[in-house]
Amino acid sequence: MDIFSNLSLGFTVALSMQNLMLCFIGCLVGTLIGVLPGVGPIATIAMLLPLTFKVDPTGALIMLAGIYYGAQYGGSTTAILINIPGEATSVVTALDGHAMAKKGRAGVALGIAAIGSFIAGTIATLAIALLGKPLTGLALLFGPAEYFALMILGLALAVALARGPALKAIIMIVLGVLLSTVGTDLDTGEERLTLGLVGLSDGIDFATIAMGIFGLAEILKNIEAPEARDVVKGSIGRLLPSWLDFRRALKPVLRGTLLGSGLGILPGNGAVIAPFASYTLEKKLSKNPSEFGNGAIEGVAGPESANNAAAQTAFIPLLTLGIPPNAVMALMIGAMTIHGIIPGPLVMTKSPDLFWGMIASMWIGNLMLVVINLPLIGIWVRLLKVPYRLMYPAILLFCAIGIYSINNNPGDVYVTAFFGLLGYLFYKLGFEPAPMLLGFVLGKLLEQKLRQALTLADGDMLAVIGRPTAAVFLVAALIVIAVSLSPTITRKRDEVLAE
Repeated sequence: MDIFSNLSLGFTVALSMQNLMLCFIGCLVGTLIGVLPGVGPIATIAMLLPLTFKVDPTGALIMLAGIYYGAQYGGSTTAILINIPGEATSVVTALDGHAMAKKGRAGVALGIAAIGSFIAGTIATLAIALLGKPLTGLALLFGPAEYFALMILGLALAVALARGPALKAIIMIVLGVLLSTVGTDLDTGEERLTLGLVGLSDGIDFATIAMGIFGLAEILKNIEAPEARDVVKGSIGRLLPSWLDFRRALKPVLRGTLLGSGLGILPGNGAVIAPFASYTLEKKLSKNPSEFGNGAIEGVAGPESANNAAAQTAFIPLLTLGIPPNAVMALMIGAMTIHGIIPGPLVMTKSPDLFWGMIASMWIGNLMLVVINLPLIGIWVRLLKVPYRLMYPAILLFCAIGIYSINNNPGDVYVTAFFGLLGYLFYKLGFEPAPMLLGFVLGKLLEQKLRQALTLADGDMLAVIGRPTAAVFLVAALIVIAVSLSPTITRKRDEVLAE
């Protein structure tokens, strides 16, 4: 019965007028940035972090969460209508979604994408509610050594699931951890890696690095890329799928939901991997695999359900363990820290309103997204015709104002610009920035837990890594890294990513 009383508390919090409005704003903004190619949820959340300072923590996180899973809905619109995925999670949707649109079934493709996403979001939200308390109880049994080892395993899995060479992902994670140590050591009072700059004595602000690496760097990438938008001409057609379409899509939706729910929990980026896995599974199970790529409704229903389910269950390790499984969740941890909330298992016991309010808001948000997406298709089509060169000056100005407003310090704008150029350089050199942000967010927690564990063990490192649970996590991390660096595995992964 606890689950019902907890969800009742959650809906009481989520249904307040302020939180409903923030949830709606998050879902609307998420859909918008999902629809507009070149503007992703990571960059948007980084830009909007300063605005959340004026809102209570629960409302702020509800809005930011709405942006994340809202982008999964919006990304399918561009994939279907113009064959350009608004989000990385919608790459697979473009294969059959755009083919359906060319056959005059764009409305059906959009409709099944929205319905499948809603079903997946509902089931995944229920999974969070059911798994939240047991995982939190398990996490409370962990000591500093177990937490340290678990975070090492999380970073190792992030390497395994990162796009591009594993060695580059490792380099980025190490760089992120190093950047997290910049500033004054709270234990010794000594300055570390500040290069003698007074402005770095308090460390690097999370918002500046996030907005620079993802916001400004994204703008530079999009300006460089040529624009070619083949918007489907003619009528969108009926939005509601027929009974036959729904029957064909139902099993792919359920399989995609199950697959996405599992992959979303894994560190890395399950929301990106899940639709690829779902598409491959549906194609193998299909009696007519030749239909895939030519307008198979299963090729839209499965992947869209998988990416939305994965986006929802990514909140499980965030809310229960305080460990972000991807870059967006790292931003969420940054937002929690800014609001004075310590991520981890104590959130459920110390801030039940926040924990259960966020879970309830996800179901409300998914319902809102169906209402937002389907009736406003005409507006989204018109927005798709706006060239990016007309949008980026406003985005750039918004970034500068947002970062300045945090501390009213013009130096923060320069630091953000530096990280923007650095992020663009990483892009040109083939380094994925998301692992760096994970390393940056977890770096401080890693150091804190390691110091606590060493203090309890009288400085004996062997005693720390020799604890049974910690040892299992560390051995698993070593195996994951070794497998990721294996030439055979690397070659196969590169082939899959290329495909």
